[in-house]
Amino acid sequence: MNALLTAPSRVQHAPPAPPVRRVGLVDRLALRLGLALVMWGRRPVRVRTERFVTHAERLELARLESARQYPAALRLF
Repeated sequence: MNALLTAPSRVQHAPPAPPVRRVGLVDRLALRLGLALVMWGRRPVRVRTERFVTHAERLELARLESARQYPAALRLF
């Protein structure tokens, strides 16, 4: 009977504060370093203009040069 005679009381709670998320100095440095590495990895690469000659190509060129130096009468190929 006591519950029926008294008015229901409500407790006013303060609204919850939004969480504060701060970024530390180490986190900022790690982010900058990571971005710098990604940008460095995606840099444009210059195409080399010189031609790389393989060992087999060098041997073939040497064989052709030595065959050119023989007189035509002695050539078998």
